[in-house]
Amino acid sequence: MGSPRRLAALTIVIVILASSSVVQSVPNTNVVSVLCNSGVYSKGDPFATSLASILVDLETVTPTRKTYDYFDISPYPNAFAYGHAACNQNLTSSDCSTCLGAAKTAMVDGCPSRIGARSVLQDCTIRYEQYPFND
Repeated sequence: MGSPRRLAALTIVIVILASSSVVQSVPNTNVVSVLCNSGVYSKGDPFATSLASILVDLETVTPTRKTYDYFDISPYPNAFAYGHAACNQNLTSSDCSTCLGAAKTAMVDGCPSRIGARSVLQDCTIRYEQYPFND
């Protein structure tokens, strides 16, 4: 049996180790690049509806995927929008969602009314196009 002093020290070490595993971090949302397709769409264009749909899906579904990597196509055949989003796998689902929100904002603000765009942040990326792609 150990001394009471040694037992107290061991208890303190266990408490410190147990509490240190609950460390929280925030995603790195620094923008690496924003790239815009040169083509544009107008407000009444059916592509605007498809784009809105695909961006919601990318932002909400990607954080629920085990690998945080998700490709999708909009359900509107008159003007398809194709999308992809991915997050650093070391993030929590919540942090992935936060990062994708920042990536979407950077992309939409940097590429208004474009038929294709990509935003790359340190911990996530999001992209959409009028054509299928696999990156």
